[in-house]
Amino acid sequence: MDDVGEWSFSSRVEDKLGMSNPQTSAATDTQRRPRKRMDREKREAHIVEEAIKFFAEHGLEGKTRDLADRIGITQPLLYRYFPSKESLIERVYDEVYVGRWNPEWEDLIADRSQPLADRMIRFYHEYADAIYDYVWVRIFVFSGLKGMDINHRYLRHVRANLLEPYCTEMRHDFGLPPVDEIPISDEEVELTWSLHGMFFYRAIRHFVYNLPMVDNHKEAIANDVRAFLAGADVAQKAIIAKYA
Repeated sequence: MDDVGEWSFSSRVEDKLGMSNPQTSAATDTQRRPRKRMDREKREAHIVEEAIKFFAEHGLEGKTRDLADRIGITQPLLYRYFPSKESLIERVYDEVYVGRWNPEWEDLIADRSQPLADRMIRFYHEYADAIYDYVWVRIFVFSGLKGMDINHRYLRHVRANLLEPYCTEMRHDFGLPPVDEIPISDEEVELTWSLHGMFFYRAIRHFVYNLPMVDNHKEAIANDVRAFLAGADVAQKAIIAKYA
């Protein structure tokens, strides 16, 4: 039922026929009182919270009518808050993806007062705390299968704010030409995707394939970073030599 209370059909008939008695009149008065309205901001936040869970379970093709039923509101009421399914998905993207990205991570990656391996390990430890999560991973996978823009936008953000800075910092660490001399190539970025892919696949195994998470994923992340950097030196030099 919507926010506004309804009269019962039988009570209205009794009133018209003069059949009401004090007891039924009291009940009718109670029914006539509007239900307590939920604060608009709280209602909107509740809709978004339930939409995040719903899309994680059913994918982005899940119907808004089913979502409204789950929340206990009408579909028209849902559309008062979000005029289209696309606007609701956009809000989910802001909450789950944009909202969990910490801009301080970009400063961390560029902080040359710390060893590069330490910076990368710390980033992935904090990033795991933010995204090793049922709704984050499953909505991301469902979005990719559906061909929606969530993945494209987010991965562009990852490339620009994480992977290309990795390339820059690795060049500095390995004594290679800076990016203002030799621009970063797609092949070089692909090298860093291999590390990011190892990190994300651990979440896929757990939240999509339902395999147990490794007992100490933070140690596993540290091992990934160290193994990556041990071989990245040679690989990055070979890539840059093609463009020198």
